[in-house]
Amino acid sequence: MTLDRHNAEILGCRACPRLVTWRELVAKEKRAAFRDETYCGKPVPGFGDPRARILVCGLAPAAHGANRTGRVFTGDRSGEWLYRALHKAKLSSSKASLHLHDGLTLRDCYVTVAVRCAPPANKPTLEELARCLPFLQTDLQLLPRVRVIVCLGAFAWDGILRALSALGHRCEGRPKFAHGAEVRVGPYTLLGCYHVSQQNTFTGRLTEPMIDGVFSRALEIARQRAEPT
Repeated sequence: MTLDRHNAEILGCRACPRLVTWRELVAKEKRAAFRDETYCGKPVPGFGDPRARILVCGLAPAAHGANRTGRVFTGDRSGEWLYRALHKAKLSSSKASLHLHDGLTLRDCYVTVAVRCAPPANKPTLEELARCLPFLQTDLQLLPRVRVIVCLGAFAWDGILRALSALGHRCEGRPKFAHGAEVRVGPYTLLGCYHVSQQNTFTGRLTEPMIDGVFSRALEIARQRAEPT
């Protein structure tokens, strides 16, 4: 299995009827600001450097963001925050991600999501997470140099813990998500970061220094840790 083949399988997935119906409805009806654009309306694969030491995991594609552009955290306010932070950490070639072919590239970083289809009200069910989990497991298997996983929000934190457990990497108890939380699971270090949603960034729950601090820590760990075996 290669990343290209894996991502092609993601694009063809129709396993969750509720999510398929929603993502395709959104792609048909569109938002007025994007009425002249062709929406992707498909599951969204991960994106980035196949030799990445840092993996960033979010919740799911935004209905008018990645569900429109076809690339994770692209074309919406959440992406503005994430890629600006990645650019400051020298992990992204640009501080803005506007569309699939804007030339943005990632270095030493790969971005993915726990659920591949845009969910209604941005709330996938646990059953939908479970169906999508094998894709997240395969991301981890095909990114052998990953040492640090930045989890954007509690849902991504839980998804990563489930994926790692399925791959045989477990830890005592069930580590709780918190911004700045840090836990070792097998060969990986998980870092918690509040999600870059407008609910957090507009209210000041997540500030630029807070997310910058998480990626500074991720870089520090990535430089110190040996590659997973």
